[in-house]
Amino acid sequence: MNLLYANDRKAEYPASWYAATANPIDRFPVLSGDVKADVCVVGGGYTGLSAALHLAEAGFDVVLLEAHRVGFGASGRNGGQLGSAQRMDQEDLERLVGDDDAAKLWDLAEDAKGLVKSLIAKHKIGCDLKPGVAVLGLSAGEQQELHEHAAHLSDRYGYDQMEILDEGAGHGLCPSPTYRGGYLDMGAAHLHPLNYALGLAQAAAKAGVRIFESTEVLGVEDTAPAVVRSSQGNVTADHVVLACNGYLGDLNGRVAAKVMPINNFIAATEPLGSDAARVLTRDVAVADTKFVVNYFRLSADGRLLFGGGESYGYRFPADIAAKVRKPMTEIFPHLRDVKIDYAWGGTLAITMRRMPYLARIAPNILSASGYSGHGVGTATHAGQLMALAIQGQAEGFDTMARVPALPFPGGAALRSPLLVLAMTWFALRDRLGL
Repeated sequence: MNLLYANDRKAEYPASWYAATANPIDRFPVLSGDVKADVCVVGGGYTGLSAALHLAEAGFDVVLLEAHRVGFGASGRNGGQLGSAQRMDQEDLERLVGDDDAAKLWDLAEDAKGLVKSLIAKHKIGCDLKPGVAVLGLSAGEQQELHEHAAHLSDRYGYDQMEILDEGAGHGLCPSPTYRGGYLDMGAAHLHPLNYALGLAQAAAKAGVRIFESTEVLGVEDTAPAVVRSSQGNVTADHVVLACNGYLGDLNGRVAAKVMPINNFIAATEPLGSDAARVLTRDVAVADTKFVVNYFRLSADGRLLFGGGESYGYRFPADIAAKVRKPMTEIFPHLRDVKIDYAWGGTLAITMRRMPYLARIAPNILSASGYSGHGVGTATHAGQLMALAIQGQAEGFDTMARVPALPFPGGAALRSPLLVLAMTWFALRDRLGL
């Protein structure tokens, strides 16, 4: 199944609250005929836009091809959380790669947050960037684990941006009967994800990147120079950056074996008015400790933006609002009858270990994907790391690429059924509180 068209209309953003409140931007042209460039970037999300922008600023001639619109995929649909650290817990990374590389990965994650904030400031991107992401547990044991995690980051890495939340403080922040406590990370942040992507696109275009929308890439020939084929024309380039994430399809089997596309869903309620204080008492974002994570925040106009609800298979459910309403009302019972004005789905990509998969596919082809729900910072940073690697500064890219990446069992044929079994099991554990 071609996920580029499985759930969406060609070259049209989904009917999301993000699209309804997007900053105006003109469409970029469709590729027409054959062109040459120093670098061809495939994919117009955070990864591709960041890579293209940084390469253009370094003096490279860059062409970017996007099958739909810039920011069309997960970059324009996600929960908007700019989280700290890597997606895999730092303690687990220490066991997996050792203390030295774990420390490097921590520093890279901090660089990722700083990069997003600096790009927004430098290019004056209007995307409602606000500090603060809380992580809340559903039991006393999970609360204690979160407190120990915060202490570990403070003791080993000197990270001092976390406020410890006991049960009372947790309820003071988020008055849900479901949560116990955790921490509030004021070094993390949240933003309007589509407006951030559109701002990156405008910055890239201003820097000289030739962006082509509605231009689906059909194949990449790993020759020297490489040839990127589309039905509208070909791009011949010295280097290629694959920035496709959940929409990679059949472009590269090595990446596809280790990166799995999945769907996630978000709903935006009507403006809550005074009821907003019964959701959050501070303008921060929240994620919880469920395996199938619930995440939420209040919009600039007082709506609850709530992400949650698992779905198996690649097609979106017929009633996305109902899919999200179920976990939303488990967290906030008083909103069971609230009107949902927008509900949308998005395709992201995960890896077995929830760490992004960065790889040199050929001497002149780099790929980064599989951000596993941690892409606002990590994807932006991966784009910069690939741009630096093309310039001969590959230390950061190589550190990320050294993280052992497991293939999904059974390859492309079996990875989806096996993921369904795994997700069903973990979702059941969530519901039983195990």
